Amino acid sequence: MHPADGRPLGAPEYAGVLALLGGITPAVQALPPDAALADVRAALRYFGCDADRLAAVIRVRALALYGVDAAVGVAGNPMLARAAAREARTGGTLVIPDDPAAVRAFLAGKPVTALDGVGPKAARTLCSYGLDSVGRVAAAPPAALRRILGARLGREVQERALGIDRTPVRPGAAARAIAAERAFDRDELDPVRHRRALLSLADELGAQLRTVRTQEQGRGQVCRTLSLTVRCADRTTLTRTRTLAEPTAHSAALTATAYALYEALGLQRARVRALSLRAEELTPAERATRQLSLDPEDEKARRLEAVTDRVRARFGPHAIARGTLAA
Repeated sequence: MHPADGRPLGAPEYAGVLALLGGITPAVQALPPDAALADVRAALRYFGCDADRLAAVIRVRALALYGVDAAVGVAGNPMLARAAAREARTGGTLVIPDDPAAVRAFLAGKPVTALDGVGPKAARTLCSYGLDSVGRVAAAPPAALRRILGARLGREVQERALGIDRTPVRPGAAARAIAAERAFDRDELDPVRHRRALLSLADELGAQLRTVRTQEQGRGQVCRTLSLTVRCADRTTLTRTRTLAEPTAHSAALTATAYALYEALGLQRARVRALSLRAEELTPAERATRQLSLDPEDEKARRLEAVTDRVRARFGPHAIARGTLAA
């Protein structure tokens, strides 16, 4: 979703679209900064129409009431709906039929990294066995995938390659994610400026995770998953998600993951309008475990983060910044 004039989606418009969806179905899960999931199965019976027609009604109302142009994906589960929305044109709807053959055809040619839960390590392992596409993973013997990835992950990855997603739409789940966005003054071609924006976003999210929620959760929060969304000048949107090796709020770890997601997109000379970073699967920090590091530089960085957080808490969020960002 984004305003029809191409600027970044603001909080009032986003809240308005969520309220619009909430008037159609109570099963709405916010995916900030600019997406949402809605389970409309009961609404279809209530309104007496199919999903494609209901999606058209939602798009028209969002544009008329809030000036928001939406791309809508319709499918039988959240994973497929998100994939369809990513490929839908702005102001249009992409429907994946509820048919196993149609689902397999839609997924077959996509890279294995398009599957939820397949991070860089699992992708490298699968590719080393020639399983570099979703179609090849779907056709692989289940026993082979269990040997390659382990019993649980192997089963889940093959299910997703077949278009099976058992994750429900979780109403009110927005609290389990935080996001930040940087919009450029003009369509930006320079990868250096892209990376500088990513550094700023990761630093902001890390600070929020460690400090903003301290009063609610004691010692702050950590995230398990990081998502990068790139909005280009032609209004196409690219999204990549990666599961972290361990839950963290460490800005250096978030920055490294954000850079890896950016590199995986292979943008080259893409004209980028805005970048957004989203920390997902948030849990209280006291419930998370962290592997001890023998790297003195890592421990130094974490101590510096603690000092920086205290300075910002006392003098404001802009009291101290990285030299790279302050220049």
